[in-house]
Amino acid sequence: MNDDSNPRPIRPASGRLGVLLPGLGAVASTLIAGVMKTRMTGETPIGSVSQTAHIRLGTREEGRNPLIREFVPLAELDDLVFGGWDPLSPNALEAARTADVMSEQDLAPLSSELEGVVAMDAVFDQRWVSRIDGVRVKSETEMADQAEALMADIERFRTENDCDRLVMVWCASTEAYQEPSDVHRSIDAFEAGLKANDANISPSQIYAYAALMSGVPLANGAPNLTLDLPCMVELAEREGVPIAGKDFKTGQTLMKTLISPGLKARMLGVRGWYSTNILGNRDGMVLDAPENFQTKESSKLGVLDTILQPDVYPELYGDIEHKVRIDYYPPRGDDKEGWDNIDIFGWLGYPMQVKINFLCRDSILAAPIVLDLALFMDLAARAGESGIQEWLSFYFKAPQSGPAGPEHDIFIQQTKLKNTLREWMGEQPVTHSEAG
Repeated sequence: MNDDSNPRPIRPASGRLGVLLPGLGAVASTLIAGVMKTRMTGETPIGSVSQTAHIRLGTREEGRNPLIREFVPLAELDDLVFGGWDPLSPNALEAARTADVMSEQDLAPLSSELEGVVAMDAVFDQRWVSRIDGVRVKSETEMADQAEALMADIERFRTENDCDRLVMVWCASTEAYQEPSDVHRSIDAFEAGLKANDANISPSQIYAYAALMSGVPLANGAPNLTLDLPCMVELAEREGVPIAGKDFKTGQTLMKTLISPGLKARMLGVRGWYSTNILGNRDGMVLDAPENFQTKESSKLGVLDTILQPDVYPELYGDIEHKVRIDYYPPRGDDKEGWDNIDIFGWLGYPMQVKINFLCRDSILAAPIVLDLALFMDLAARAGESGIQEWLSFYFKAPQSGPAGPEHDIFIQQTKLKNTLREWMGEQPVTHSEAG
């Protein structure tokens, strides 16, 4: 450790951490079952950076390379308590069986514990998710009453489960596309909108308001307009609560953020990038509605421009044809298939192609992201952070950021994440510039 560095005061991760999940579907149930299985068997939580990645400290000659979870004071998996809301599933066991991500052989030893994670009735409005008929929904019809009901749920969960701290990660469906409106411009405008049942307030925004008013850090895993609003940023800063989003970076966009930095590093041009997906889970069904797909599309399309910088390299990336499609195909279930055709060009303008066929499992990729976000958001709160946590951009398709705009290059994002942890613990950032 450099003598001039001072670690940030971080409250210890004592007691139980409640993880609240709006949307107890495929992703949330896979996360919960996976953590329970890991606690039962000691199995490695593959895909979780917080649990399995190492972090280099100092120069390479020093040989200091601890696990992240041994370097920073994260909550232990044994201290996690799960809860959530869902308009369909009564508990995590039924949600997991309906999602059909994990085998019954894996679920059976966990069945009683999963069944104990009972879903609370959801704040739900079919105008925002037309392909779902909510049956387990709150009786309150006024938005202000719904927000109060959610805050009561949060406090009841905290008390009944003897939680020292809470975090929330949005795992519910993608809402219909919307642009910010006057009701989102300030806290006062939003609260007036709640009382007036403003049609521009979505369910996810009511959850966000309830979480922040309850002092609960919130990460948004969907492309909804939930936290990236002036009223929510203002509220998070006023209440001293960390926020982060949006849209988990799992399948095809993960590939884009891996491949495009490499093409740019070699100064290879890109003429077109065509992406299509087939997906058969509840997410695919919701995205089959054009108004919901538009929300997802806007999240997916923003990645390439930021990484490739067409304004800086117009001759290489100034005229890219970028297409994204998602087709709902029920036989595939949670096993998502992404196809990419990339038309590139090199020396003397000669054309080449890159083709990717990524057969992935949507919730298997997303579950460890939810775990990491829950643990890191809790760490941020204990470190005294509030407002936008740009250092967690690594996990999102459309990262919420400051005035300079988001960074999409996954390798820069990884460096930012690890250097933030180094800084908080009083270590020097790693720049890879030293001779060793």
